[in-house]
Amino acid sequence: QVQPVESGGGLVQAGGSLRLSCAVSGIGISTSAMGWYRQAPGKQREWVATIHTRTATAYADSVKGRFTISRDNAKNTVYLEMDSLKPEDTAVYYCNFVLTYLQFPWGQGTQVTVSS
Repeated sequence: QVQPVESGGGLVQAGGSLRLSCAVSGIGISTSAMGWYRQAPGKQREWVATIHTRTATAYADSVKGRFTISRDNAKNTVYLEMDSLKPEDTAVYYCNFVLTYLQFPWGQGTQVTVSS
C-alpha cells in the first residue's frame, strides 16, 4: 500500500521559514516527477512546486523565489524549503506524483499556519 507521510508543518510568524518532508512508502519515487500541493480552507487544492527526475524544478508564481523543492531518492523523500512565509501560504501541504495517472491516494498532509 502506497502511503505518503508529510511532516514539518507548524505555526510560524510572517517572514519565517519551515522545511517540509514527504516520505513515501510502498512505491519508488525516483523515476517520475514529484510535486508539492496545498489546500487552504475553503479553496481547492493547488499545485505549488515540481521536481523532475533530474532535479529540474518548477514553481507556482505565488511561491517562486521563496520556496525550494528537492528530493532524496535514496530516502524516497521529497522536501519543500519555505522561506519568507506569508499569511496567504497558510494551508495543508501534500506531496504526490505530478502525472495524474501515477498519483497515489492523498495523505494526511501537514498543516502550515503563518501568522501576520
